[in-house]
Amino acid sequence: MELIIRRFAGTFILLSLVLAKYHSPNWLWFTAFVGVNLLQSSFTNFCPLEIILRKMGVGQSCCCCSEGKDEKGQSCCGGSVGKDEKGKTCCSK
Repeated sequence: MELIIRRFAGTFILLSLVLAKYHSPNWLWFTAFVGVNLLQSSFTNFCPLEIILRKMGVGQSCCCCSEGKDEKGQSCCGGSVGKDEKGKTCCSK
């Protein structure tokens, strides 16, 4: 999820800088908005984009099963196996 958020932030900052150069300097306010959100999220661990992405189902595990295997012993989703925030073994996309 953090990788996706970093990509969004970087893309939005670069896009707003290009728009400020070629369209209107007011786009720099959008750059500042992204920067302020990044700064506040580093202190508060609250990220509006993360909430939006989670509601859309982005960055979620595709299964939470024993050691990332289904009942037949095969990989449940073909992703890498890791731990979720509760320490439960999950496949990650």
